[in-house]
Amino acid sequence: MRDRESKIRLEQMLDRDKEEMNEASRKAALADLERVAGEYFDVDGEAKLTVKRIKGAYEVTLSFRAVRVKNFSVL
Repeated sequence: MRDRESKIRLEQMLDRDKEEMNEASRKAALADLERVAGEYFDVDGEAKLTVKRIKGAYEVTLSFRAVRVKNFSVL
């Protein structure tokens, strides 16, 4: 029982110790993702990046509006 409580406490401490994505990293990631999105879409407005920590993992969502999909043709 005590070992189990210690394990749970240690896992909680490690989870709290992991930093969420800081603002500088978020801005850099968003800039890179917007650049890549612009290669495939005509983006309308600004993109939005959300990063949520859920059950020991991250849920990452990039959303933006596009007015056109850029299709590629094979030569």
